[in-house]
Amino acid sequence: MPRLRRLSTYAAITLAAITMLMILLGRGAQTGIPLVLFFFTLALSLSTKSTTQPYVFTIFVFMAVAAAMYYPSIFLSIGGFDLKRLIIPILMVIMFGMGTNMSVQDFIGVIKMPRGVFIGLVCQFSIMPLLGFALANISGFSAEIAAGIILVGCSPSGLASNVMSYIAKANLALSLTLTMVATLLSPLITPFLMERLAGQLVPIDFLAMMWSITKIVFIPVVAGLLFNHLAHGRFRWLDKAMPMVSMSGIAIVIAIITAAGRDALLSIGLALIGVVLVHNLLGYTLGFWASRLLGLDKQSAQTIAFEVGMQNSGLASGIALEMGRLATMGLAPVLFSPFMNITGSSLAAYWREQQIE
Repeated sequence: MPRLRRLSTYAAITLAAITMLMILLGRGAQTGIPLVLFFFTLALSLSTKSTTQPYVFTIFVFMAVAAAMYYPSIFLSIGGFDLKRLIIPILMVIMFGMGTNMSVQDFIGVIKMPRGVFIGLVCQFSIMPLLGFALANISGFSAEIAAGIILVGCSPSGLASNVMSYIAKANLALSLTLTMVATLLSPLITPFLMERLAGQLVPIDFLAMMWSITKIVFIPVVAGLLFNHLAHGRFRWLDKAMPMVSMSGIAIVIAIITAAGRDALLSIGLALIGVVLVHNLLGYTLGFWASRLLGLDKQSAQTIAFEVGMQNSGLASGIALEMGRLATMGLAPVLFSPFMNITGSSLAAYWREQQIE
């Protein structure tokens, strides 16, 4: 193992030097292969030491984003098959894995503590919408791009927040419950907030959204719960494999979304990236500390931080598309998705390492 660590570390340093040299020589457009290989060898190096293993997932996320930016066609379709069709099945597998690591007692515990759910919902539908409104008004962007920032804030939390809570070993049952309730409330709350903060009504198909959440979350989690109940302890290899499956699945999803939004990512300036990052990071910070100040335990506060800071940017993009403003209102959601996963995975790895210690 020490030999593998040395070789992968040397390889990472060499590839980083090659990438920097090519950029200095004006060949930045050709740095795709060495950059992707740099992230791969760096992840390999970090995986050989227990203290750095939690950060391997973050590096793989960077690798996925880099690969998708340089070679988007690989992640858009294969043989005419649209790879975006894989996103829901991948998320369903991840949700099944979460279910196998849970029991009915987890949900009963949350039901007995409705305070956490209430605090989470209040934080979800106040912090991010108000942050989005403030950032949109001070950003100086055009009206529709600014409205896209507010749209991200008014959307419910997404499945990525559940995955990050899973990786961070936070309160997963609370995370699933909050995501579900927030999503079910969003057909009413999101248009209301958009009308008040952005001055326009956002149309949402309530039944279609409810079925999508049922299909992606309820059915796989219940299947996982039943599997855990009926076959508890019989498939220990599954318990060990599912975290890796979850991380790999999220990296694939991030690559597909990044590839699909590559042109938009290249066409906008750094200012919108900065606003998106501030929106995301303040969401984590205010969500965590508001929960702690209101008396929640650390794991529940971590969960609410993910629920607040990580929005359903896919839903936001879909709303922008339905409104015929994808090229303007859709820019903030397209940017929010890869960046929230990078920051979220980094935060999840950090909190997971803290629990291990």
